[in-house]
Amino acid sequence: MDRLSFGRLTEVMSEHPILVTGATGKSGRRVVGQLRARGLPVRAAARGGEHIFDWTDSGTWDAALEGVRAAYIVQLDGTKLVRPFVERAVRHGVRRIVLASGRGIDNPDYAKDSGGVLEGILDSEAAVRESGLEWTISRPGWFAQNFSEGFFADAVRAGELRLPAGDGAASFVDAEDIAAVVVAALTEDQHAGRIYELSGPRAVTPTEAVATISEASGRAIRYVPLSVEGYVAELVRQGLSPADAEAFADVIEPLREGTDAYVSDGVQRALGRPPRSFAEFAKSTAEAGGWRV
Repeated sequence: MDRLSFGRLTEVMSEHPILVTGATGKSGRRVVGQLRARGLPVRAAARGGEHIFDWTDSGTWDAALEGVRAAYIVQLDGTKLVRPFVERAVRHGVRRIVLASGRGIDNPDYAKDSGGVLEGILDSEAAVRESGLEWTISRPGWFAQNFSEGFFADAVRAGELRLPAGDGAASFVDAEDIAAVVVAALTEDQHAGRIYELSGPRAVTPTEAVATISEASGRAIRYVPLSVEGYVAELVRQGLSPADAEAFADVIEPLREGTDAYVSDGVQRALGRPPRSFAEFAKSTAEAGGWRV
């Protein structure tokens, strides 16, 4: 995009808030921060926070969409609510949508879908592509931030990560990079009609991940590989239902099988630079006190 056209678009965007759903989540709050750092108005929408938005309460949708020209949609897994929301967005005059999706959704062998979310995600992507709006789809893999503020964070802080992941690996992507791609797609013209698969620059095993975090944080952390059966039994002893425990074990399957180890070029294509490494993520998180007990 040339400097003049970017200036015109920024002027248009500065007159209308950019809607960010899931604004308190890992990617959403970073998108909000990066947009505001550019001086752009943001409607930060979530069930709790600045602007109340609830996917399961369509009565909150119109207020979220009023006056909006661009929106980042973080869908509610296991539902088909994006399609009616996009239809309403069209009626409100929204021009551009960026959808948060995920890697592997078009690969039937990627992972088990015991949670029943795949059908909804596929419908969401189809709804966006069929909307007639300018659309971009973000398909990130495993978030590096799962180790600092998500799935694995408590175990890492406790010093022992116990997972049925074997020696598998994943090309963990930094949520800061995810947000940067989303912000670019929301504010620049050249991303319309593109699907960006996002990953880090190389695959990292759990052993390598905790060793990198240990070095960055100065804390001793170890990885203990478990069998799937042993992991499910531990979760049940901790109070989860057998069905929920099995679902958590299924989530780990792509890591265990290495199906998320491949490297995608989405960050490079969208931003013109390589993605941040896991070591860079660990260093910046440790410096911010991310693993203090």
